[in-house]
Amino acid sequence: MKPLHHLLLVLFLLSSFIAVSQSATIRGVILDENNNPIEGVNIKASTGQGATTNLNGFYELKITASQEVIVVFSHLSHKRVEAKFNLKNGSELEYNPVLKTDVEQIAVVVINSSTQQSRDGVVTISPKVIRTIKGAQPGVENILKTLPGVNISNELSTQYSVRGGNFDENLVYVNEIEVYRPFLIRSGNQEGLSFVNTDLVSNVDFSAGGFQARYGDKLSSVLDITYKKPSKFAVSTDLSLLGGSLAVETASKDGKFSSITGLRYRDNSLLLNSLETNGNVEPVFADVQTYLTYRFSDKFHLNFLGNISLNQYNFEPENRQTNFGTIDEPVALLVFYEGQEQTEYQTYFGAFKANYFLNNKTTLKLMGSAYHATEQEYFDIFAQYRLGEVNTNIGDDNLGEVEFSEGIGSQLTRARNDLDALIFNLEHRGDYNINDDSNLEWSVKFTREDIRDRLVESEVIDSAGFSIRPPSVTEPNFQPDAPFNGPLVAFENIRAFNQVKINRLQAFVQYKKNTKIGEHDAYYNIGVRAHNWSVSGDGIVSNNQTVFSPRAQFAIKPNWDSDMLFRVAGGLYYQPPFYRELRDSSGVVQPNVKAQKSFHVVLGNEYSFKMWDRPFKLVTEAYYKGLSDVNPYTLENVRIRYRANNNAKAYAYGLDMRLNGEFVPGTESWFSFGYLKTEENIDNRGFISRPTDQRLKFGVLFQDYVPNMPDLKMYLNLVYNTGLPGGSPSYADPYDFQFRLRDYRRADLGISYEIVNPKKQYTSKWKKSFRSLSLGIEIYNMFNNQNAITNTWVRDVNSKRQFAIPNFLTPRVFNVRLSARL
Repeated sequence: MKPLHHLLLVLFLLSSFIAVSQSATIRGVILDENNNPIEGVNIKASTGQGATTNLNGFYELKITASQEVIVVFSHLSHKRVEAKFNLKNGSELEYNPVLKTDVEQIAVVVINSSTQQSRDGVVTISPKVIRTIKGAQPGVENILKTLPGVNISNELSTQYSVRGGNFDENLVYVNEIEVYRPFLIRSGNQEGLSFVNTDLVSNVDFSAGGFQARYGDKLSSVLDITYKKPSKFAVSTDLSLLGGSLAVETASKDGKFSSITGLRYRDNSLLLNSLETNGNVEPVFADVQTYLTYRFSDKFHLNFLGNISLNQYNFEPENRQTNFGTIDEPVALLVFYEGQEQTEYQTYFGAFKANYFLNNKTTLKLMGSAYHATEQEYFDIFAQYRLGEVNTNIGDDNLGEVEFSEGIGSQLTRARNDLDALIFNLEHRGDYNINDDSNLEWSVKFTREDIRDRLVESEVIDSAGFSIRPPSVTEPNFQPDAPFNGPLVAFENIRAFNQVKINRLQAFVQYKKNTKIGEHDAYYNIGVRAHNWSVSGDGIVSNNQTVFSPRAQFAIKPNWDSDMLFRVAGGLYYQPPFYRELRDSSGVVQPNVKAQKSFHVVLGNEYSFKMWDRPFKLVTEAYYKGLSDVNPYTLENVRIRYRANNNAKAYAYGLDMRLNGEFVPGTESWFSFGYLKTEENIDNRGFISRPTDQRLKFGVLFQDYVPNMPDLKMYLNLVYNTGLPGGSPSYADPYDFQFRLRDYRRADLGISYEIVNPKKQYTSKWKKSFRSLSLGIEIYNMFNNQNAITNTWVRDVNSKRQFAIPNFLTPRVFNVRLSARL
């Protein structure tokens, strides 16, 4: 390891002295009201860059990328114009303002670059939309579920699957730093807050597949978040019956220091008390995040991202009744509980990123981060259940109650699970602008993962005094006809103690270029990633593996009257196993688990057009994934249990479509559709549906307002997904349980009134103290649909039948929200 340490030391010293900033380009022509070019317009950016228009009114301005920059266009004979930009590194934007002579422009124009993102196959989501559109689990994920190819069938969870992948196959970055999620969470009820704090966000990019080599080694998607760099002081808050948030933005007068800090608190009692299982529930989730930037000089900037999160979930269940079956044969499960569950997740995360500005061509960065998680999952739950026919006689006093029991039994589940994870990352990134049309980017990253895990779980099933043993125990039991002298064995019993260390060395290099093919604009991006990892630990035979991932993208914008863009992307995508993928269903770590491999092909088209004199865009993508060395898994709520043996192959293909635009003037809405088919072949037994095989998806995000009262606004968030595979009970063969859950249908409605609109001027003193202030109501699951996330499997000993009891999600829930910004 000494050569590696020397290499990292050299990279650290090199990056500390030669790191530079990223830049983007704005160009255009400035005209007056008569469409005549204006010479001598002074153009000044808040970050110090400047330019002047020539005789033809043309200008070109380089600005700092990946941060909010205010550009002022001023001229002695015209009123000045201010525009706010937040552009990605290397992007180019055409902006043609018109300077007026008689009317002062009051509103600030907000513009985001989308050309580069379109070429890269990236969806850019407005932070304003994310902060406006709330849901039962608000945040970025609440908007992602309306996009094609993204499936979320559990409003209590922030986890999502993309184009047939599972929850572990998605990359999440905040300011180029990879972030992690807890390991032990098994239920959406236990989940707290998403890592991403929407109050701090300035830019959101999302790629559902075919992404570039600059992003890490996962199989499905990338969520790339950029946090704000404030230019002035501001305070914002959001309060509701589910909790609240507070964000504070600061900036020094000399512009050297800026900070944004967010505090969030959430109590899901309003949602959890509406579920079928009654009891005493105390869900408390809180976190604090901060992003700091200090500009020591024009040459050197230092950034810090920090997060502390505490999630506690205490639950004492009392009873539950679930009615299921058909109208002709209604069945009910009635359960009485004793015991409690205590679950806690604490995470601490800190990251530094340093830049030294040398010139406008080269960028070298050094990033270091540390993630520490301590998780515990303790529960002892004793459940006594009755399974029987339901009284359906209307008018009867016992309507809806279980009249005849088909089976009775009891179940004792117990767990004492503890996990301590410590992850360090050290990364060097480089970016070299060869010229205005081409760019070279590279990175070297070292990761150290230290996991200490104790897994102790057991389940005992009993019916009428006779303990049910697992199918793996073959000794016969002839009770009550003959006494049984064998030992009592728990139906499920897992005990494992693991201390695992994983070292990873990753690197990538990619080249991109804008060019011409005849009269048509073209763009291509080629790159390759390398990933080496070694697994070691107590009682583990050390194992070392290496994979290479070539990736490429090509886009062409024909010189047609119709505004169209065509693109193709693909390559090899590997997912080297993280700790949870190394641990099999019995809790034992299998160090020889190989990286899952996927071959991606994505064909896309973007068509921009005008309808009703307003802008619209239709995005269509067809994709195919061929997967090998697949690590099969079972999915229960949000808990994934891997087999850890790479004994399957799989495929996924589908079609995604999204139409977005100004269906209502001044607002953004979209309609999306997705078709997906994904199957796997385990041990060459034939293809069956994967746990994430959700065939059809419809999503709608619609915004509107009252024309005569534009401060009264409405949004509607609709999602329809066909049912997921229903899973199988423990020890069962998944090939024997190929039925599906019911379709997922959900509609969330929000209505708000802007008491203080930031675009208006007020004379009232108290209103002047607010930049914005709004009050609203929200209705979650407006049509009160019964959606199921998974099944509870109950066994009737007499008939030896397994009953799949659906676990229903939240019914209709009302919420009140107050938002303000000072």
